[in-house]
Amino acid sequence: MERPGLVEEGQEITVTEGLLPSNYYYTIDPAVAMSGNIPFRDRLKSRKGKVLSVLENERGYYITVEFDE
Repeated sequence: MERPGLVEEGQEITVTEGLLPSNYYYTIDPAVAMSGNIPFRDRLKSRKGKVLSVLENERGYYITVEFDE
């Protein structure tokens, strides 16, 4: 599946924080990617970051984002 231009390396992004009973999760706005579950002790302090890489493999797309923390 081709997904050009949704998120590109070097792009500044904003994330929205979601809360589960025992974890947080983060969604890149506008809802193009979602993190795994993050323990409370690893909660992000920053909501803005920079995309370092976008990789595709047999399981899907993986985005690595750097946050200034």
